[in-house]
Amino acid sequence: MASRFDYFYLIEIQYLGFRYHGWQFQHGLKTLQGMLEKTFTFLFKDEKFKILGAGRTDAMVSAQSAYFELFVNHELEMEAFQKELDENLPADIKVIDIKKVNSQFNVIQDVSLKTYHYYFASVEEKYPFASPFMNCIQFPLDLSKMKEAAKLFEGEHDFKYFMVGESKNKDTVRNIKESRIEENTELTASFFPKESFVFKVKGKGFMRYQIRLMMGALIRIGRNEISLQDLENALQGNLPSFDKLNAAASGLMVKNVEFKI
Repeated sequence: MASRFDYFYLIEIQYLGFRYHGWQFQHGLKTLQGMLEKTFTFLFKDEKFKILGAGRTDAMVSAQSAYFELFVNHELEMEAFQKELDENLPADIKVIDIKKVNSQFNVIQDVSLKTYHYYFASVEEKYPFASPFMNCIQFPLDLSKMKEAAKLFEGEHDFKYFMVGESKNKDTVRNIKESRIEENTELTASFFPKESFVFKVKGKGFMRYQIRLMMGALIRIGRNEISLQDLENALQGNLPSFDKLNAAASGLMVKNVEFKI
């Protein structure tokens, strides 16, 4: 990759993912990668370029801080280019920062930590305008039990039950640095439920749908459908006695990505 290009830039963006089918380009679907590549094609005309995301996101997942690397063959005047790029992107994508990196930097391998937030609420009625930002669950939830369960994810565990796809011959052990549920005081709006919560989880890397499946297990615990012991057994790699629940994507947000730079 590096040998094909002369200049390398790490670009931080923020986006509302509700109308996108995730990061990765898909023919006939609106994606973050597709929208960015369309914009760069317009800005660079016939000049070659390449972009590479720090990680993929699911359809409707948002990001307060996400990164991709831009590969080009001419040096950018970063302040002016940031302004031009931001002006040509749609209103639901914002450019936060651009910094130059060297050819040895790898936007995927050099990630040291990722932080995700999952916003949710227990409600009696629907909140349609909140749906792009949080999962409003029409069911009573035992929050104290969910908070206790969230702490069980911390540390090194086998998350093969918390992934989609075949786990055979795949390393499914992950080390979760932080996992907790708190009252949501960060993301607020007049059209949100009066009380909402956020599941905060931090680690170096996650498998496809892992956090949504972790949240799904927490929801099932909050509904008293499964026990804390059921969750512990699943984290030990044992075949669990409960079905997977993939929590709604729109409650999930990429909060922060840290690099080894």
